[in-house]
Amino acid sequence: MKILTAARSNPMHTYIRLVTLLCLAGTGSLALAGIPEPIKLDSGLVAGIAGRTPTVRVFKGIPFAAPPIGELRWRAPQPVAKWDGVRTADEFGPICMQATVQGTATKMSEDCLYLNVFTAAQRSGDKLPVMVWLHPGGYNSGSGSQPAYDGERFANQGVVIVTLNYRLGALGFFSHPELTQEGDHRWAANQAFLDQTAALQWVRRNIAGFGGDPRNVTVFGNSAGATSISNLVASPRTKGLFNRAISQSGAWLGLSIAPVRKLADAEAGGLKAAETLQASSLAELRAKPADEVLRAARGAGPVTDGYFFPKDPAEIYARGEQNRVAVMAGSNKDEGTFFLQPTTAASWRERAERRFGDMASEYMMLYPASDDEVATQSQYDAFRDELAWVDRNYVRLQTQTGAKGYLYYFTHEPPGPPLWPARASGATHGGEAQFIWNNLIANRPWRDIDHEVAQYMMAYWINFARRGNPNGAGLPQWAPYEAKGNLQAMQLGARAELASPPEAAKLAFYQRWYERVAPAQ
Repeated sequence: MKILTAARSNPMHTYIRLVTLLCLAGTGSLALAGIPEPIKLDSGLVAGIAGRTPTVRVFKGIPFAAPPIGELRWRAPQPVAKWDGVRTADEFGPICMQATVQGTATKMSEDCLYLNVFTAAQRSGDKLPVMVWLHPGGYNSGSGSQPAYDGERFANQGVVIVTLNYRLGALGFFSHPELTQEGDHRWAANQAFLDQTAALQWVRRNIAGFGGDPRNVTVFGNSAGATSISNLVASPRTKGLFNRAISQSGAWLGLSIAPVRKLADAEAGGLKAAETLQASSLAELRAKPADEVLRAARGAGPVTDGYFFPKDPAEIYARGEQNRVAVMAGSNKDEGTFFLQPTTAASWRERAERRFGDMASEYMMLYPASDDEVATQSQYDAFRDELAWVDRNYVRLQTQTGAKGYLYYFTHEPPGPPLWPARASGATHGGEAQFIWNNLIANRPWRDIDHEVAQYMMAYWINFARRGNPNGAGLPQWAPYEAKGNLQAMQLGARAELASPPEAAKLAFYQRWYERVAPAQ
């Protein structure tokens, strides 16, 4: 791997070189991708294609479940039909139905449960660590085949990468009384999480053929992918399917503190959608075109359904009943620039009073609104701090099970103006992903320091995937989070260094608010 040099005034380039050499040394010889093909899956034989470099083989568009169409719409994923001969995995599968498509020319279909594998293994017995990516998009958009999630650089560092699609919007999070009765709660809601679980089950059964270790699997993702992962950590349905979890900007609460919907409320939403669609039964709903369903109802995310979640995730975490896996989580310095518009002092005060009630005056002391400019800055600060608390709370509760937890705070700003949305400046929501993947592909005037940040961040992520600890030779030491000891996060900027936690008064406010809105323990 080519290492871009930095100015001598920045000492980070020294350990960046060392880390990369050590990573490559630890993977063995990756001169040529020699994994035998075709690879035998439980559904048939599959052959891949060459990556951009001779070290990598890429397998695109492998089905991990039957098409969720017709009578299978809103059901749990069903087994893939077996095929004869060798399936050439040379094209990405269709992306899942969604209203807006960003960054891909792949066709869209309700038949979308496909995954992709990037590997530089030499043989099926290599037992390389596996990293499974869950894409962002607010549960309503995105796919595993976006160019930003090209896994070749990860593969060249000795990791088997899996990216995947999962059902979105009202096709991925839909409830209806008939659906609950039909599935005996098994697919009453959270169809997207069932898809993700089915993909992880596929990994457990098949990834050894690609040189991956089915006993060393890390799930990672940002935004909706991050919240998905912490929900997977909470569910008993995923026990044993992964060893480690990385949530980038989000936890089971979402991006802010809010309770998970109850099944009855979700069913009422399904009945309202049925009324809009003039459908008097579940059978009629299943007969409606997918794009009409998406227009009539918006998938609202996780639901306490009695199956994937036997109880509210907040209660699962409070009782320590979640899966005991090592976690790494964090958020970004300028999260709010992705979502927020300027506000006024009057609007900011009204929002605080509406949301926080008798706690609003305390909130306004922390986030004042003496004029419109101050109110706008308070809005950005509050979004940043609340999301930071959400991830901090997730790591704190996970470490109470005895698992290791690592907390980060991303501050590095890319060069040039924002691309999309136009207001998303600074270290915005999702801005860390391009550095973690080391895919600096946007049309920007990238600098040496940007490539160095990508190198060290990828190294931390890979180290965590290998052994549940991000630390490695030449990297600044990242201390694990300890509720009664170290409360610092690793600040990931032009250099990596431990940073102090947010103001204690702000953390204390969000803790009290969480205790008010979370289910009684």
